[in-house]
Amino acid sequence: MAFEELTTKHEQVWSSAPFERIAEVITEMHVALVERLAPQPGERWLDLGCGTGDVAFHAAQAGAIVTGSDLSPALIDTAQRRAGELGLDLTLEVADAQALHYGDASFDVLSSSVGVIFAPDHARIASELARVCRPGGRMGITAWRRDSGVGDIFEGMSKFMPPPPEGAGSPFQWGQEAYVEEMLGDAFELSFEELDTRHHDDDPAAMWELFRSSYGPSHVLWNSLDDERRAELDKTMTAVFEKHRDGDGISMERRYVLVTGVRKV
Repeated sequence: MAFEELTTKHEQVWSSAPFERIAEVITEMHVALVERLAPQPGERWLDLGCGTGDVAFHAAQAGAIVTGSDLSPALIDTAQRRAGELGLDLTLEVADAQALHYGDASFDVLSSSVGVIFAPDHARIASELARVCRPGGRMGITAWRRDSGVGDIFEGMSKFMPPPPEGAGSPFQWGQEAYVEEMLGDAFELSFEELDTRHHDDDPAAMWELFRSSYGPSHVLWNSLDDERRAELDKTMTAVFEKHRDGDGISMERRYVLVTGVRKV
């Protein structure tokens, strides 16, 4: 599968479910990213893979002039609705982070909270981040650790999915400092911080239901299976969440890397 075909598939997948429900359980990750990037009034800010808008909203509330872009028209529609409800003035539009229509050095700050890491062409992502960030500008992304609860989730689902196309990057590669240095170190002076945004609940089945119904990839996967395989997937994934039981409830650690960088002159 060519990257163009895979990117089109990603657009459909991410448009399939109400991601704002998932965004609620990673709010502290979005807040941490914006805090590290320290938005200033009047700065030109681009949030890539903005989803339903949370990072873009935080930056706009701090006075930045924000553009939020995402591959999914459905997620942009939701972000626009939510921005209106919050009374925020920002630009929200459909764009492929692998081929941005923005000019060179056109932004002071770039952000992406577990967004661009899902694009298949990592080299193009790295090139576009470097291209649209002005010299001396700031960049920040978050990426999941594979050896964490999120890695357990994707490993559980992988048993029911076809293998990824040859050459497509894995989002977990962005959770490795050495890999990020390789991809972005020539253009940015980088810093790394590991954080954890835990997911707490009493019921592992309810945790899987949230993920299954609101997260595009798992929603599409579940709906692609017959009844027998769906039941098997439900059992497998409930067990994944149950593995993180701590006393009377579930406490799934979801470690991630927060990468910040300054564009080299």
